[in-house]
Amino acid sequence: MTISDFSIGTDASAAVGGTRRGTTDPELIAWVNEIAALTKPDEIVWCDGSQQEADLLTKQMLAEGKLIKLNPEWRPNSFLARTDPGDVARVEDRTFICSTYEEDAGPTNNWRDPHAMREELTHVFDGSMKGRPMYVVPFSMGPLGGHISQLGVEITDSPYVVLSMGIMTRMGDAVYRLIEAGEPWVQTVHSVGYPLVDGVGHRRSDVEWPCNETKYIVQFPDSREIWSYGSGYGGNALLAKKSFALRIASVMARDEGWLAEHMLLIKITSPEGRAYHVAAAFPSACGKTNLAMLRPTIPGWKVETIGDDIAWMRPGDDGRLYAINPEAGFFGVAPGTGETTNPTAVQTIWGNTIFTNVALRDDGDVWWEGLTDDVPAHLIDWQGNDWTPASGRPAAHPNSRFTVAAAQCPQIADDWEAHDGVPIDAILFGGRRATNVPLVAEARSWKHGVFMGATISSEQTAAAEGTVGELRRDPFAMLPFCGYNMADYWGHWVKMGRLLGEKAPKIYQVNWFRKGHDGSFLWPGFGENSRVLEWIVRRVEGAADAVETPIGLLPAPGALDIAGLDLSDDTVEQLFDVHRETWLAECDLTEEYFAQFGDRVPAALNAELASLRYHLKHQDD
Repeated sequence: MTISDFSIGTDASAAVGGTRRGTTDPELIAWVNEIAALTKPDEIVWCDGSQQEADLLTKQMLAEGKLIKLNPEWRPNSFLARTDPGDVARVEDRTFICSTYEEDAGPTNNWRDPHAMREELTHVFDGSMKGRPMYVVPFSMGPLGGHISQLGVEITDSPYVVLSMGIMTRMGDAVYRLIEAGEPWVQTVHSVGYPLVDGVGHRRSDVEWPCNETKYIVQFPDSREIWSYGSGYGGNALLAKKSFALRIASVMARDEGWLAEHMLLIKITSPEGRAYHVAAAFPSACGKTNLAMLRPTIPGWKVETIGDDIAWMRPGDDGRLYAINPEAGFFGVAPGTGETTNPTAVQTIWGNTIFTNVALRDDGDVWWEGLTDDVPAHLIDWQGNDWTPASGRPAAHPNSRFTVAAAQCPQIADDWEAHDGVPIDAILFGGRRATNVPLVAEARSWKHGVFMGATISSEQTAAAEGTVGELRRDPFAMLPFCGYNMADYWGHWVKMGRLLGEKAPKIYQVNWFRKGHDGSFLWPGFGENSRVLEWIVRRVEGAADAVETPIGLLPAPGALDIAGLDLSDDTVEQLFDVHRETWLAECDLTEEYFAQFGDRVPAALNAELASLRYHLKHQDD
């Protein structure tokens, strides 16, 4: 079939069963035709986000062996996908920021010349969809028409991506109407890179998980475009997620005066009935999802979920910072998610869920390491092989996932879809630190808080023995996701503080992972972290005391409720110890870290580093 056989010309609103599909927007139509001419699919499918569409795609994938239907008695309307073993996670070494100038990408991003990259992409995308449908997926990040929301369109040849985008975004016909009304939108193009017809017309059979050994995840921040090739999985293929919501959106936020952040959002209600909203940035494996779905252990307090991964924050008319969760679903890591660690997440995925690379039980349900204390005697592992506890390998891939609508979360806040966002009262930064960093510290100022965020790190294994060892830096938990120079990003945060002034949220650093002299964790964590949130809320209210230290404000003696925890005085002292020599050593490491960014490091952060050193050296004066 040639392009002319299915080209949609100037109108893509052809009737299917009497229902209008597609768009009348000439720019969108022209772009879709341009990508079709390059990728050469068999047909163009204008997605409408309907349940009927999702059902048809699901039936198609079941028939092709690309999905496995789970036992509806245990997991209704839920399915399992198994990927190619070479396509199981984000490919950061093949992720590129193609800004016009290399220095605008900065030393922590992979930069490629945009003109050279476009030539490469034109070559690999040429005919990449032969033999397949090309799906046009319109989506909104955030509530439709919201003040903080943004629109996008993803072109893809993967029905798995279409189904997942239907869960993870507000996807559907209403987006076409907003585009037709003149709303701006971001162009995203994706192909698994596995055409079913070669250049001379020979057809080959499809596979259960089509992908390509060659992969590209390319962001063009200046033109707000994303091109992804070769992977069908996760953040590589669901382009609304990390690629748009963070890499491209961070550039949009810089240019337009807002913040696009790798942060969870929660609503905290005090026993007095006062509600507060908190955003928090944590690198991977630092308890982010558990905090997003926290169940407080202290009476009278309630925590509700707004978002588990991404927050977009924009100043409102009243000068305060307002945030939305731009996503409509959770794309969560399965291993380690269980009844004891995160019962809310387990209850969220009762049904209507796509699982990827988890194990299959003999009764047709799913399982992964950490889901239950009891390990099944037999499973089919994530690669389709028989598995027993004696197999000596994980049953589920360590990065296996569940994709589920956020609305199913039993702890979802009633204002999680607030049209123009919720007001942010506090921002938290955290890492996994066995040493040095106390349980909680309040920044003295917004600039000090930016310094805290810029120096987020987790310790390598060697450091857990009690020395300040090698630190794995992940500033603002944005290291793989910032779409421009990280030092310029810090500067944007400093600028936002000047814009917000006295209405800026308070900033805190937390660390649930500090270890004692014997190597054991000092703090019980999980639901007990609500005690730290209680102190933070009372600080926001002006009702809790703090003491000045060189690294920030710590809870005054008795200000943190630890009743019933059976923590010794020595344990509490270790939790909040600020050791001058190890902190001075950390200052040296921070100076080395800043040096890679040269003179682009904001003067405010260098001043904070100098202030920290000064106060450490004179803390006993």
